[in-house]
Amino acid sequence: MGFSSIQKCAAALRYLGYGIAFDASDEYLKVSERTAVECVDWFSACVYEVFHEEYLRKPTQRDIERLYSTHEERHGFPGMLGGLDCTHVAWEKCPTAWHGQFTLGDIGEPVIILEAVASQDLWIWHAFFGVAGSNNDLNVLGQSPFFNDIWTGKAPDMTFTVNGHAYKYGYYLGDGIYPDYSTLMKAYSVPQSEKAKFFTKKQESARKDIERAFGVLKQT
Repeated sequence: MGFSSIQKCAAALRYLGYGIAFDASDEYLKVSERTAVECVDWFSACVYEVFHEEYLRKPTQRDIERLYSTHEERHGFPGMLGGLDCTHVAWEKCPTAWHGQFTLGDIGEPVIILEAVASQDLWIWHAFFGVAGSNNDLNVLGQSPFFNDIWTGKAPDMTFTVNGHAYKYGYYLGDGIYPDYSTLMKAYSVPQSEKAKFFTKKQESARKDIERAFGVLKQT
């Protein structure tokens, strides 16, 4: 109770920003390891409380209607909710004991995987972060709560119509590694017909939205 708000926030930000050990705050801020852990918990809970209603939330019915309309107008895909993909984020302060599970052979340094869905205006409304870098996109999807609402029947009715057929749930654009789910639309791996080639070109072009969102995140 004797610590000031500045001390508590500084302890949380130093840990979150630099990945320091919890007991490292003792010398600089005179804060014990236990108190530093509590500061991070309180700070994270406060961020969620302040921002979750506007930013850390799932799309509302109005948001879904806007996404449908915008993506159909921009990309020609009715019923599309966004692009689904994963990216690797370097983890400079990864503990030595964890290097094995967080390091990919082709990258050579510890990384954490971020799974996200982004719309054309860079709104990332789904983010699943922290999976070990030794996983791939398919393994991450298996651990992610992304489709939990659909599997449990709690997903809102997001009906849209194409060529006279009504579909209950919207879909996401993904790459070839993802499974053949009805809610994932992938490009043809080897398009043969002109129709398949045209579709693949449009699908890959629309997926640039999620790649652009990842590019913005890594620049900040």
